[in-house]
Amino acid sequence: MLMDEVKLILAEKRTSLSVLRTGIAVFVLPLSVLSLLVSTSSYYEFSKVLALLLPLLVLCVLLILLGSYLVVRALLRIHHHDRRVQELKERYDFLKELVE
Repeated sequence: MLMDEVKLILAEKRTSLSVLRTGIAVFVLPLSVLSLLVSTSSYYEFSKVLALLLPLLVLCVLLILLGSYLVVRALLRIHHHDRRVQELKERYDFLKELVE
């Protein structure tokens, strides 16, 4: 029964790591779009493409916020899972050898 609990905690930790990876990808996407806009800014005038840039910038800000939320939430969950495994290892000596 105890090993099943440890397996479940480690599976949840893997899920949190996957959310972390997704959050980083969501966070980096708008940054790469913005860097592309900055690098090509000499080819357009900001005032002429303002109607196109504003929605894009709003979308980029929303994606940055979503990515930040996912990263922070995943890191908090990972630390929670690590603490839970550590508590189980301290309570049961044989787990120290199995889970490192």
